[in-house]
Amino acid sequence: MSRQGIKKHIRWLERQLSDVDSDLDDLIRKSPVWQAKSDLLREVPGVGPNLARTLLAELPELGRLSNKQIAALVGVAPLARDSGLFRGKRMVWGGRAPVRSALYMSILSATKWNPVIRIFYQRLRAQGKPPKVAMVACMRKMLIILNAMIRDSREWNPEIPLDQLRLQHSC
Repeated sequence: MSRQGIKKHIRWLERQLSDVDSDLDDLIRKSPVWQAKSDLLREVPGVGPNLARTLLAELPELGRLSNKQIAALVGVAPLARDSGLFRGKRMVWGGRAPVRSALYMSILSATKWNPVIRIFYQRLRAQGKPPKVAMVACMRKMLIILNAMIRDSREWNPEIPLDQLRLQHSC
């Protein structure tokens, strides 16, 4: 395939992606429930249209599960690798890869623009956590915050102490 053919194909793919995004936005606008959830999600700094669409489409359980359950479902909960007397490192694995990928991209922005996530990330880094470990911890925190917001139909407010969002309690 020639260079022009590849460029033409890339433009076609970009148009297809744009059409799919438009279709998803139309579906969200037509559903009062999805529109309300999307509006709540989009208020949070670092949550853009792609993450909001992904959460609505790939994680319908958002707002209905406990914090531990939602984190495990997405694959950002630290899981034990213990056997007998052996105590392994806690690792994240499994879960819904599309949600995890969209959440990771969102966290790249949130560590700069979301005051709650930025402070949390900086604190973890100051404690000596590696950057990726700190990012995954931020992904989990963001997911738990979004879960609580959807569950309680509460708007984003960085001034509300996190314990008032009932982040530590299950549904």
